[in-house]
Amino acid sequence: MGFIQVLLHIFYLFIFIIISTLTVILYNLCIHSLHHFPGPPFAAASPLPFIYHLVRGSMTTWLSKLHARYGPVVRISPFELSYIDACAWKDIFGHRVGRYNTLPRDPRFYGPETNGRNGIIRSDQKSHARLRRLLAHAFSEQALREQEGLIREHVDKLVLQLGVVAAKNGERDKEGGGTVDIVRLLNLTTFDIMGDLTFGESLNMQSHTAYTPWVDSVFSTYHVFTVMMVLRKYFPILQPLASILIPKRLQQKRQVHIRYSQAMVDRRLARAPDRPDIWSFVLRHTEDDGKGMSVPEMHATSSTLMIAGTRTTASALSGLLYYLLKDTSRKRKLVDEIRNAFSTEADMTAAMLSRLPYLQACIDEALRLYPPIPTGNPRVVPSGGVQICGKWVPEGTSVFVHHYAAYHSPTHFHHASSFLPERWLGDDPTFSRDEKSVFKPFSYGPRNCLGKNLAYHEIKLIATSLLWHFDLSLADKSGDWARQLVYVTWDKPPLRIHVKKRLLDKNEGKDFDRESSRRGSRKRN
Repeated sequence: MGFIQVLLHIFYLFIFIIISTLTVILYNLCIHSLHHFPGPPFAAASPLPFIYHLVRGSMTTWLSKLHARYGPVVRISPFELSYIDACAWKDIFGHRVGRYNTLPRDPRFYGPETNGRNGIIRSDQKSHARLRRLLAHAFSEQALREQEGLIREHVDKLVLQLGVVAAKNGERDKEGGGTVDIVRLLNLTTFDIMGDLTFGESLNMQSHTAYTPWVDSVFSTYHVFTVMMVLRKYFPILQPLASILIPKRLQQKRQVHIRYSQAMVDRRLARAPDRPDIWSFVLRHTEDDGKGMSVPEMHATSSTLMIAGTRTTASALSGLLYYLLKDTSRKRKLVDEIRNAFSTEADMTAAMLSRLPYLQACIDEALRLYPPIPTGNPRVVPSGGVQICGKWVPEGTSVFVHHYAAYHSPTHFHHASSFLPERWLGDDPTFSRDEKSVFKPFSYGPRNCLGKNLAYHEIKLIATSLLWHFDLSLADKSGDWARQLVYVTWDKPPLRIHVKKRLLDKNEGKDFDRESSRRGSRKRN
């Protein structure tokens, strides 16, 4: 073959690629079954804009701008629709009559389990109902009451750590007290709590000054997940090359998390713990109906629980403290509610915490402004198509409600970008037109978050304990902390806060020391 012929073949190949690309673009823009949905033409023509913002971590701000321009439903790629209206929750995530009781999860987003057996997240409709029924006992109100003491122990450790920081640095600080990265401490605390509940033993993360390799591996999982999702959804032909395309460091960290979770579950199953954890409830009810959870399913589910129940709760707490400490008047109002309600920290039970309306309002407002999962959990439209918010959507379409864009939309909330807990109290006419039904931080329907009660209790107990014991304020250079990248969840930078020990009267101080000592003795025994 002569040189001229080689050049001709290259030229013909180039022309073929150009014509094929233009054909696909024109098809996506003019003929595709989603062509009538609003959205930017460049996103409808190609998935490249979506991929760019996903990998860059700017998806949240990009989608908010698109919804502000195009309305409640936006076509964000050739086969994906993003929604922000309340009706989409019911139509996408709610119960349905027919073959599917809810729209199936998009396998292109979630991918397979590494051990070949699906846990609670990736299970099919029938298996999910069985797994959820078993796990529901572990997250019930009864379970929470039994686990309160265990959770309290870890919160006491956090309080003691902050007390040490305040005392250690107090002499050097002209204002008294000290400065600490509260994000790191909250991450370690939620890992200790969830580890105790999932594995039946304390992980003692709070005793470390830095993240352990396992905690670091859990955080890296989100980055690996993002890359794998891009390959599955848009470049499936490249999936076999994932081991080459994903940095070895990230692959190794993911395997660390998987192996550690499996080993901890095996160790837990080999013994009978002396206090209630998640598996004690699961195993107890397995004996009742005989339809249990296999060990591989436990492995997969424990890995999910440690990811879903740690960083998200720490994010919610970090966001709450950030917005509270930025607004001194509302911080003062919440501090007064807490300190007037409790004369001792021993009174901070789940039942008593539920009686603080302004605390609940502050938490919900923080979850609105800073939802722990700001993105959406995609579902795929099954064969035959479905109707979503009054419009027919064809099969194969990936659909979701984007939390951040929905909660920050001025069409749903008055002064949507401002921290205004009063909107949740129901007695201010200023917020009478707020569409609160769009607010679903724990999702909706038969696959909503099982750990909602546990998460709310952790957030309430930790926030209340910190504000009861300490006077907190934002340290310098923390004012723009909420400007963050997103890889499924927030990529949180350090949040430095100033911690000053509150002056307690003698009875209050003695009560905390006595109660902490009693819990420590009980734990050793």
